[in-house]
Amino acid sequence: MRWWDRDAEDRERWVLDPLVGVGPLRFGMDSDEVVAALGGPLFGGGQVSADGLFWARYQETGLTCIYDRGKILVAVAIDPLEGPLVQVGEVELIGRVPSELRTEIHALAYREGLAVGVNWVGDPEVAAWGVSMGTAQEYGLSAEGYVQRKDTLVTSVLLVGPELAHDPFATAPVMHWCDARERGRNPGAWPVMPGHERPHWEWVPLERVGPLRFGMTPPEVAAALDGETPAGRIGHFPHWSFAQDGLWYLEEDRFEKAGVSAHYWTHQDGVPRLGGVTAYGRTGPQVLYAGIPLVGMTPSALDEAVIQHLEKHDLALRFSPDGAAGPADLNLTLGTTRAGDSTVSEPAFYTEHWEI
Repeated sequence: MRWWDRDAEDRERWVLDPLVGVGPLRFGMDSDEVVAALGGPLFGGGQVSADGLFWARYQETGLTCIYDRGKILVAVAIDPLEGPLVQVGEVELIGRVPSELRTEIHALAYREGLAVGVNWVGDPEVAAWGVSMGTAQEYGLSAEGYVQRKDTLVTSVLLVGPELAHDPFATAPVMHWCDARERGRNPGAWPVMPGHERPHWEWVPLERVGPLRFGMTPPEVAAALDGETPAGRIGHFPHWSFAQDGLWYLEEDRFEKAGVSAHYWTHQDGVPRLGGVTAYGRTGPQVLYAGIPLVGMTPSALDEAVIQHLEKHDLALRFSPDGAAGPADLNLTLGTTRAGDSTVSEPAFYTEHWEI
């Protein structure tokens, strides 16, 4: 049963036993014991590395289990829309307004004499409970009955055993599931730059965005951005599951001052070439489509404006997997990024042959 067919009262309610387990799961179980405890859930994908790290998505139950070597359970990530409702003390952790839950976590931890930290995305982390909070886009059903994204976020959670509790996202099993090393850490604030302070970039679909022309090499991208040095780089080894050696392929450069990320594909000559640009929703340049501002906008209002324009001009409409509306032939995606308890639009522009 998917989340849109499931009422809140139909969701399981699990109690967290800090550093020991949650619901019917106990850290230290092997993967067969996990499946038995969950009643044989539908397997919804996963990944195994050569050194035995393993994660598996259990779609029917709405959670992801993360295993150490030997397929030993060390962490559980709960989906905010489909997973069980998890409680620690009297505090419910799943599907909440992030700022409201943050206040409740601090109050409970204070009463128990526990320290509350901040994880890499800026949300509360309590090592004594093995709790690291997160957020996800909230979705609902439209009047017509189809899934659509909302303008708000709801809370998710990563629960870990004692070996990982001090800094979960710095441990090998969690990094195998979600590698945050090359991502920018957030101190717990999400300010949005006012529109009048943003530079305006011209977008020529499938050719360029502002000073960045598709096909540029990384040095040319940096030069076009006034010589800015990337704040972070993301890439991969071609055979990561076997060994991290050989040629490393650059995938993304993050430019914090310019407020954009550059996405690369590797040309047949082995040189990375610019294939996409993301304009940061909170701090990036403003870009227009048919007079519609695409950056830093309320997602629902942006979706409505784009759909009205496309319908008025009888242009093809496509919906991305995350529910964003957009023109079908311009390789434009209208994603979102966090702004406190809400989201703002964060578009990405791609070259003609980039698959989106």
